Amino acid sequence: MYNLLVKDAARKALLTLPSRDIQRITAAIEALRHNPRPHQAIKLQGFPGAHRLRQGDYRVLYTVDDRARCVVVYRIVHRREAYR
Repeated sequence: MYNLLVKDAARKALLTLPSRDIQRITAAIEALRHNPRPHQAIKLQGFPGAHRLRQGDYRVLYTVDDRARCVVVYRIVHRREAYR
């Protein structure tokens, strides 16, 4: 089991989303504790250890540190703004 850290920016972004999206994204983030690299997660090129998890129109961007067994969610953003 991995430790989960959600950065303040990601937490604030999550609270501004519609309630149905909050529930779905929160469940996906919690699932990262048990499996930090689910089948639908994509490793981001050019960012070591960074992954993207698609949840509807939103993207959860996070890093995985296997040595510390820690997952850090650093950004939750709408898909049109995710890679700017």
